[in-house]
Amino acid sequence: MYNELTPGDIKKMQEEIDYRTSVVRPKLIEDLQAARAMGDLSENFEYKTAKRELGKCNSRIRYLNRMIATAKVVSDKSAPDVVGLYDRLEILSEGDDETEWIEIVTTLRQNVLEGRISKESPLGKAVLGHRVGDHVTVRVDDETSYDVEIRSLEKGTDDGSVPINRF
Repeated sequence: MYNELTPGDIKKMQEEIDYRTSVVRPKLIEDLQAARAMGDLSENFEYKTAKRELGKCNSRIRYLNRMIATAKVVSDKSAPDVVGLYDRLEILSEGDDETEWIEIVTTLRQNVLEGRISKESPLGKAVLGHRVGDHVTVRVDDETSYDVEIRSLEKGTDDGSVPINRF
């Protein structure tokens, strides 16, 4: 299995790996050594906390390295009038009176609360490749679907402003 990531996603992940290995991890190792020097490890809360934080940091580094190693690099470029990655679009759910703005992003950068929708979500899959004015059916599962209309489109690029998820 692989993850579809843009060159920008990989760059941001590599930056986080570099930061964690050169800044965060050495600090956590120092904290662990200081806590260990306090004595009895069986009742040493600082030691247990430092050990847990170092484990989290190492786990995040392994996760990011694995994501990069298994990534399928995809382009964030699309035709000027077609919905692609990092484009903002205004959609109207049929039966609703209100439109909403969403941005199509890779799964690594999704945040539904901020309107960033994964290209792998039902809505993201449905609108990718369509144009303004298109009516699109979003299939949630075999039994559930709804229709949306693409009202407007603002072309976007991966300028690095959308953070990767921290999990």
